[in-house]
Amino acid sequence: MKILVLNAGSSSIKFQLFSMVDSSVMASGLVEQIGENESNARIKYNDNQGSECKKEIKGSIPNHEAALKIMSTLLIESGVIKDLNELDGIGHRVVQGGASFSEPVLVDEWVVTEIERLIPLAPLHNPGHLAGIKVSLEQSPQVPQVVVFDTAFHSSLPKHAYLYAIPYKLYEDLKIRRYGFHGTSHHYIVKEAAKYLKKDVNSLNAITLHLGNGASMSAVKNGKSVDTSMGLTPLEGLIMGTRSGDIDPAVLFYLARKEGYTIEDLDRLVNKESGLKGICGSNDMREIGKMAQEGNAQAQLALDMFNYRIKKYIGAYSAVLGKVDCIIFTGGIGENDSAVRFNSCSNLENFGIKIDASINNQRSSGIVKISTEESPVKVLVIPTNEELEIALQTKEVIERAK
Repeated sequence: MKILVLNAGSSSIKFQLFSMVDSSVMASGLVEQIGENESNARIKYNDNQGSECKKEIKGSIPNHEAALKIMSTLLIESGVIKDLNELDGIGHRVVQGGASFSEPVLVDEWVVTEIERLIPLAPLHNPGHLAGIKVSLEQSPQVPQVVVFDTAFHSSLPKHAYLYAIPYKLYEDLKIRRYGFHGTSHHYIVKEAAKYLKKDVNSLNAITLHLGNGASMSAVKNGKSVDTSMGLTPLEGLIMGTRSGDIDPAVLFYLARKEGYTIEDLDRLVNKESGLKGICGSNDMREIGKMAQEGNAQAQLALDMFNYRIKKYIGAYSAVLGKVDCIIFTGGIGENDSAVRFNSCSNLENFGIKIDASINNQRSSGIVKISTEESPVKVLVIPTNEELEIALQTKEVIERAK
């Protein structure tokens, strides 16, 4: 069984082709600068046959239809597949599923219409996803297609956790609530942790941390998400690369009144100019760590703030769960930055959390337990694989529909 996973953005398409016999990657690639007339388009591609290319096309790739044709040409010319109709399924990542989708679904006319209706909740992401879906349906009409939503894993949040304390009518009329994101990643690492700990996933209590340029945490009770740090949008919660995370909303009113900030100014401020970048001028954690080691006080402050915010959420989610079996780090920072892991878990012995510094400092490509043997709460580092999770869910939906 061959499953193609597509992650279409507004100006890019990332793809991976999986053999579901052994969950191996047969080919992967990225088409960038779609529709950007002022830039040359970029393409990366490689497969397990030894074919590899990285090139820049002079001029632009006008639209997603052209980008997917390039992708299919690369797959066919390298011999990985003979035709897109050879595929057993195509899985699409969609960031926002709202309250409409609590699980992955086969694509039909209603699903496309509903994703389009949800665009106001994710104006930067859902249009690109939708374009990829529509073109894929046109090019491969005989191939079953499945949509996997970033928000779906968090659909199990109880009402008292997902509602905001604003007039209830705003929830009823506009569906303003906490949705949460990175759900595919959180879901994947919870299942991997259960296998590693030899525990039934439906009895696992975990605090999951997906830490990258975007960062979020979740409280998982009996294998289900019961709280998560991101909200209506990916802005809420942890300090991120360029996003502020939690902030007193009155700060925005103050800036509007005092400095004349417009809505667009405020949006740009908290989404693109804040977070780590706003504190020290960089959103690259490797660069920030180096700056801090060289004595840059702002870089050290950024790290301290980043770690402190994580620690607060660990404490809060420990209270929510009562009993915590494990804490799981993943994502670019979570998997690779030992200092962040150590500092965000330091002085939490009263919560049953104790890191083994020597193991934590060792590099590993697989799952590793970085807590001490006597630590009641296991602390794990688990590499995420969102594309594989999408492929697995796509396969499950297709087989269930047969």
